[in-house]
Amino acid sequence: MSEILLIPGPVAVSEDVLAAAAAPMQNHRGPRARALYERLYERLREILQTRKRIVLLGSSGTGALEAIVVNLFSPGDKLLSLSVGSFGDRLAAIARAYGAEVESMSEQWGWGNDPQRLRDRLRADSAGVIKGILITHNETSTGVANDLEALMKAKGDHPALTVVDSVSGAGAVELRTDDWGIDALATASQKALAAPPGAAIVALSDRAWEAAEQAKMPRFYLDLLKARKAAEEGATPWTPPVPILTALERASDNYLKEGREAAHARHARYASAVRAGCMAAGLSLFAQPRWYSQTVTAVRVPAGVEAKALLSRLRERYGVVVGGGQQQVEGKIFRIGNMGALAERDLIGAMGALELALGDLGVRVALGSASAATARMLAGSDGSVRMATARAAV
Repeated sequence: MSEILLIPGPVAVSEDVLAAAAAPMQNHRGPRARALYERLYERLREILQTRKRIVLLGSSGTGALEAIVVNLFSPGDKLLSLSVGSFGDRLAAIARAYGAEVESMSEQWGWGNDPQRLRDRLRADSAGVIKGILITHNETSTGVANDLEALMKAKGDHPALTVVDSVSGAGAVELRTDDWGIDALATASQKALAAPPGAAIVALSDRAWEAAEQAKMPRFYLDLLKARKAAEEGATPWTPPVPILTALERASDNYLKEGREAAHARHARYASAVRAGCMAAGLSLFAQPRWYSQTVTAVRVPAGVEAKALLSRLRERYGVVVGGGQQQVEGKIFRIGNMGALAERDLIGAMGALELALGDLGVRVALGSASAATARMLAGSDGSVRMATARAAV
């Protein structure tokens, strides 16, 4: 059975992207590879809205975040963690592992960070003790999206370096890396860019590169200064995942052909459709409406239903794969991603499958309620549902 992949990532990728990954291997130091890297830098700068040097790493998004931490800071530096979920906690844990002193300014799960709270904390730090601020743009563990622009404005002229985890935000929502004054941004290939996992992307401001020259945390493979020097020479410091980069080039081409604003609108429309379908089925959403994510919807598991049984039923009988909860919400929520090469019919079908799976487990759901609500949200002005985007065979 062909599956509809609706986890928070990795995501379904289109057939042309899969084909690009299967191209014959090439010399990663040769002229073809150098041209590939430069094309990728150009496309990624456009997507991330930055004029700075992009650095590519052979890793997951976590590798990019670790690279940023160890290149910008020194043991003993005080960092402020604005965590709103599992991945925000992970970023703080990376910093602690390398000897940073991390102050937590976390929020209740399901809520985003309050810009005023950040503004007040930084005003109290008149001596500039805080050296860095760790921010999660989009938190897939809770279905929460922070107002990144508001947080950057709240930061004001405080000298701390801003580190932004936009692994599941970049490409899906507005992100103006340079205009908002972001110092360090991390994202990866396997989310909104709709490529296979294995390539991470880092963008640093001039201030961040200057900090990297002085930082004392240990690094070798993740040394961004080495990566920048190699990039300037049209290479990488270590052997890169060439098939993944080739696939990412094709995926970024597809993305820019659609258009950045159109891609943002697609993610917003898909997320709204998923939320509408879940609520029509009588399900409760986990995130607060003010902070709904445009890439992942977190849904409370109905009373009397085991989360594992629901996920298993969806996958094994109906071919729909969604994610479970993590850490403190394990067994309490499930998560539906709407990134990747998905067609509207995939979402409508998935909502129909959710109705059936809930019914199988004893939850009373009016058949057709969720799928119809999803279809209505996806419908165009003429009442028809757009089916143009073909889902990849995965």
